[in-house]
Amino acid sequence: MQIAYYEQTGPAAQVLKLADVATPEPGPGEVRVRLRWSGVNPSDVKSRAGLRSTVLAFPRIVPHSDGMGHIDAVGAGVDAQRLGERVWVWNAAWRRAHGTAAQQVVLPQAMAVRLPEATPDEAGACMGIPALTALHATLCGSGVAGKNVLVAGGAGAVGHYAVQFARLLGARRVVATVSSPEKAHVALAAGADAAVFYRSADVVDQISQAVQGQGIDRVVEVDIAANAALNLQVLKPGGECVVYGSGAGKFELPFFPLISNNINLRFFIVYNLSAVDRARAEATLSSWLERGVLQHAIAARVPLADIAQAHEMVEQARVVGNVVLSLP
Repeated sequence: MQIAYYEQTGPAAQVLKLADVATPEPGPGEVRVRLRWSGVNPSDVKSRAGLRSTVLAFPRIVPHSDGMGHIDAVGAGVDAQRLGERVWVWNAAWRRAHGTAAQQVVLPQAMAVRLPEATPDEAGACMGIPALTALHATLCGSGVAGKNVLVAGGAGAVGHYAVQFARLLGARRVVATVSSPEKAHVALAAGADAAVFYRSADVVDQISQAVQGQGIDRVVEVDIAANAALNLQVLKPGGECVVYGSGAGKFELPFFPLISNNINLRFFIVYNLSAVDRARAEATLSSWLERGVLQHAIAARVPLADIAQAHEMVEQARVVGNVVLSLP
């Protein structure tokens, strides 16, 4: 089978390579998925670039955690009826050497989730990180029903889903921050009540007006380091900031505004969701996918041979939406 891989960190065009390798066989409790699409996420790009560490966990890494395909082999203990099942996969490259930038991948059967027929193939490669991150950020704790929600980066891969999920989960008002008119259109089309340009001098006033002066109950935050000050200005007393990303490894938060307003901070990474949280998110997501009520923003479809170009698209934020690789 054909794979893309890297054996050292660095620029995409320099370190990403293609190779033909033996087709893997599933062991007990495992399935093999014949992949059609592989999702490219910022975390994949950062790992390949060496932004987290220049020391590889494995001598050779096949990148990407998200993918979509069909189960074409099962190991001992797996129901044979799963053969041929259309699935999306998660965490394929999380603490594993073999991700979805390959024609086939073997992984524990729980990591291959049935993909409803109403869902486009390419969208299946966006479920594991973008969709589940957005869903946990809106589902966790007491959820968002009846609340005013601010989605930071509402046109991004996660934000686009978060806007939709907040609306589906009963949010009172959904406000998205964006950086351009194009992104504002994307966020509004996804269901945001308002799209606010976060670089505007009056961004706080615009957000306040969008929620009729009642303040924000929950922020879904993509970059806590950049947006902490804004969040503290718009969150109502008792509000919460759910953080799944940061543009910097270190940041500061002022103590007194946090404690005096009873602000709650939640941090999570989608790779480490508990079994209970993941099961709840998968069930909720599957229900919506069955009904065909979600929009999926696929910005670019790139062949595996051009994986370096796909990484550069994500790295340089050249597109609005998800980038996926097609497998030969």
